[in-house]
Amino acid sequence: MSKKAFGIDIGGSGIKGAPVDLATGELLAERVRIATPQPSTPDAVADAVAELIASFDIDDDMPVGVTFPAVIQAGVAQTAANVDKAWIGTDVDALLTERTGHDVFVVNDADAAGIAEMTFGAGQDTSGVVLVITLGTGVGSATFVEGTLVPNTELGHLLLHGDSAEKYMASSIREKEELDWETWAGRLQEYFSHVEFLFSPTRIIVGGGVSKKHQKFLPLLELRTEIVPAELRNEAGIVGAAALARREQKSLLKAAKKSDGKSDEKSAKKAADKAEKKAAKKEKVKREAAK
Repeated sequence: MSKKAFGIDIGGSGIKGAPVDLATGELLAERVRIATPQPSTPDAVADAVAELIASFDIDDDMPVGVTFPAVIQAGVAQTAANVDKAWIGTDVDALLTERTGHDVFVVNDADAAGIAEMTFGAGQDTSGVVLVITLGTGVGSATFVEGTLVPNTELGHLLLHGDSAEKYMASSIREKEELDWETWAGRLQEYFSHVEFLFSPTRIIVGGGVSKKHQKFLPLLELRTEIVPAELRNEAGIVGAAALARREQKSLLKAAKKSDGKSDEKSAKKAADKAEKKAAKKEKVKREAAK
């Protein structure tokens, strides 16, 4: 199986994507960015994703990983942050698989960034509990225990001063309130001390655009836990989504093979059915395109 996959990062203002070399974590081509449709309804965004993929010459069997700003369970959006509320309850995995003709695997955006850091960045070879915290418009989180993702942890919504922590210490709040680095670091200290007390992490990795300026605030924090800047930064979502897509595709194929030998029949049948449905959707797209 090829060590390549396509990664797409869906945000409230932009959708960006590129093919990824999963042996190195590097993009195989310059990423393409298009504006997120407004309103960002499921149909409109699905069309934009299909348009973005079509701008690259990639194989039909290349898996596609997609980040989405929501709690994702079994491919279904349970929330909708910075996108149209019509996404809630939408099977994002099935919609994008049908619209693009590729095997699509959807993941929470912060979880994707975490997967990238654990696979290719600052979390490599780290045991214990690792937290990846992204500081941006809001605060995203990805939690790993012995390298295994605990999905949809949403630690940006921990209560701090009676409200979601992100409303007090997100990077956007620093800009909005024009806080100097020392004052903002004081707010980060409150948040990370709280997180440290709750989870006793081995390492905390700080991502988001502001991580480029980590020297202005990370040295001001006093924690028992090692806290370091993320390494993949703006490419983390794309790389993490691509890594997840290839991993999930391999898992489906492995389970489908097991079903031939009647081993672990329940899970194998479920995986095989999913693979069969994805294949049927791909064929439907091809037939419609040929008309």
